[in-house]
Amino acid sequence: MPPALHIARAEVFLLKLPLKFRFETSFGVQTAKTVPLIVLHGANDEVGLGEGVMEDAPMFREETVTGALYLLKELFLPAILGQSFANPQAMMLALSGFRGNPMAKAMLEAAAWDLWARGLGVPLAHLLGGVRERVAVGVSLGIQASEAATVQAVEAHLAQGYRRIKLKIKPGWDVQPVAAVRAAFPDIALTVDANSAYSLADTRVFQTLDAYNLDYIEQPLAYDDLQDHAALQSRIGTPLCLDESIVSARAARQALALDAGRVINVKQGRVGGVAESLRIHDVAQAFSAPLWCGGMLESGVGRALNIHLSTLPGFSKPGDTASASRYWDTDTVNEPLEMIGGYQMVPSGPGLGVSLNREFVQSVASEHWTTDGGR
Repeated sequence: MPPALHIARAEVFLLKLPLKFRFETSFGVQTAKTVPLIVLHGANDEVGLGEGVMEDAPMFREETVTGALYLLKELFLPAILGQSFANPQAMMLALSGFRGNPMAKAMLEAAAWDLWARGLGVPLAHLLGGVRERVAVGVSLGIQASEAATVQAVEAHLAQGYRRIKLKIKPGWDVQPVAAVRAAFPDIALTVDANSAYSLADTRVFQTLDAYNLDYIEQPLAYDDLQDHAALQSRIGTPLCLDESIVSARAARQALALDAGRVINVKQGRVGGVAESLRIHDVAQAFSAPLWCGGMLESGVGRALNIHLSTLPGFSKPGDTASASRYWDTDTVNEPLEMIGGYQMVPSGPGLGVSLNREFVQSVASEHWTTDGGR
């Protein structure tokens, strides 16, 4: 019988890590990332690591770092500390009375999966049903200063071995960079991501993009409007990929049934954690819809989780699990998570297979607290 998942105490860190480059999307410009981390301690002080993907302001989805940390401290952790559970799913049932807030819950659930897998002595990918020892890696390029700069950035990342290039677009900056990149690189796997910046009135833009042989167009319309995505999909040949719109397995089923999209970007934080990601995976498999693992500028803790998740059979397209050194001078984990020849190797140790770079994390943390729930 598997050992119980016991949660004795928890540590929470809040960091702000400077990015090594300016990252522009339709939301705006980002030069740093706020990174909340949680460390769950088991009965024998073994640990599980989790990373939150919520942002300072509710731009991508509704959740914020401040709100998530409050919920963890005041509601979620008191509901589980000092208790034993059969597995991470059973632990999450203790939070089922709290509605919404999937990113905050996913942060906690991620640490529980890591703790559980470490206790069993197996890599997380094995528990999830993964079938790969390495995963294909794409790269997401922010909006550049010019078409020439865009082509330059693509060329540099292709030389590094990335297997898919994604260009961020926004109204007024869409067809031009795609045309320039496609002229320079006729045969590469190329996609675009609009982050909900367009409406159906912009259909002509996407009909024009049809000519450039894109693998997919990601989240062009409102995050909460599957109907308009279905209307757009019926008017263009390029598959739509849904990101912000997919918040659950139910949303995935409805989107695929409506033909609102034909590819799904899975971000475990966005959908409420690993267990819901597995359910989305199974729904997509039933519809023969390909998946890939999206990124939220995670540090090494979250990046390792994404790599393990990407080993599932339905994740057939390159994900946003680029080299950690592309983003950070120093990472939150000790192990290098580096793309080699277009692939990330899956960490082979128990759980996530990475360890907290505690000295660095403590040195840069703006907030650090520990709780055992008063026990």
